[in-house]
Amino acid sequence: MTTWAGRTAAEISAAVREKRVTPREVVAEHLARIERLDGRVGAFRAVRAEAALAEADEVAARGDFAELPLAGVPVAVKDNLAVRGESTRVGSAATPDTPAAQDHVTVARLRAAGAVVVGLTNVPELCVFGTTDGVLGTARNPWDPARSAGGSSGGSAAAVAAGMVPVALGNDGMGSLRIPAANCGLVTIKPGRGVVPTGEGGSWFGMAEHGPLATTVEDARLMLSVLAGTAPAPRSEPGTLRVAVSLRSPLAGVTVSRPYAAAARDAAGLLMRAGYQVRRADPPYPLSLATTSLIHWTAGTAADAQPLDPRLLTRRTRVHARIGRPFAATVRSGASREKLRRRLEPFFTEYDVLLTPALARRSPKAGPWHERGWLSNLLANTNYSPLTPPWNLTGWPAMAVPCGTLPSGAPCAVQLVGRPGSESQLLDVAGRLEERNPWRRTAPMD
Repeated sequence: MTTWAGRTAAEISAAVREKRVTPREVVAEHLARIERLDGRVGAFRAVRAEAALAEADEVAARGDFAELPLAGVPVAVKDNLAVRGESTRVGSAATPDTPAAQDHVTVARLRAAGAVVVGLTNVPELCVFGTTDGVLGTARNPWDPARSAGGSSGGSAAAVAAGMVPVALGNDGMGSLRIPAANCGLVTIKPGRGVVPTGEGGSWFGMAEHGPLATTVEDARLMLSVLAGTAPAPRSEPGTLRVAVSLRSPLAGVTVSRPYAAAARDAAGLLMRAGYQVRRADPPYPLSLATTSLIHWTAGTAADAQPLDPRLLTRRTRVHARIGRPFAATVRSGASREKLRRRLEPFFTEYDVLLTPALARRSPKAGPWHERGWLSNLLANTNYSPLTPPWNLTGWPAMAVPCGTLPSGAPCAVQLVGRPGSESQLLDVAGRLEERNPWRRTAPMD
């Protein structure tokens, strides 16, 4: 008997369209895997077992069945995006447990493409922090369950890494796709501003973007095309593409650990042998970047927390929001982000792609970080993920791509960054890395 859990979205959709398997059979197998494994992982806040099976049957009955790019593909959705008929809790006791009247635009696009939503995934409260834990659940890294899956799209990443779904939907306001993808051995892309509609909900003053979590570059490309409402772009040859390799942390005082620096060096060697022009070069990060990042991070939380009862928020979230409240007007103007873009644009005139480590070190241990103080959370987040925030501030596309392993055996990863409009180019570069250094796609959970 063919097993569909652990297969790629592209493989599943092709098999469904060719009627080698029904959407119900695919969804039922993934639901069984969720039931078997999620007690150890904590990926899901809510599983839609009956509703998902009914929706799988609806997909099979559609008249445009043969043209659906995600026909019968089970997907998980981050719990800050509305799914019709389900509540959107955003990891908090302060949010209402009221079913959404309609899908978020990204969820609607996935469903229109034939995907079936099997559940909503755990996030840290208001998607603020880089560890996914809180009053509604804790997401662990399937490769290293003693460690956090990362955040804030940690539940979505854990679900894909454990083979409970082939792809999942998340978003990224300061690294919230790239951080858990790097921890969990996945491919993700944070698209540039305007590529995927933001729809209803907090966009953190234009810094947050929706994107895919996948186990292959092909699946990431496929899902991004659905979210963006475009056809997948054809792959290009390396040609004279110029790649800058930087091992430097953008934040003064934060260093990159040896395994992540080694992963970036290894990836640089792979790209050089693939025909790219590769050179060591550091972007001109300003010394003020840490302050700029903190102001925007806290102000985004202040905006999201404003309509909620602060008594129902955890202490770390209350403090984060209180710090950001005075900066809302400054952040809304966008002046500091424009200044950063102008500073970095000449670098991306000289180079087409920036290659960096994805993280500075592995994720913190899984546990009740939401019960700890704000400063403990701030330091833990900053020390392990200093490389992702600049590209939310600029609004430019950035990816996380698996590359090598940590001493623990968990995956390591690199980050790729490009200028506006370079999503397809970044996916091409990620594809070269995948061809020359293929990774194990799912964690050994069984």
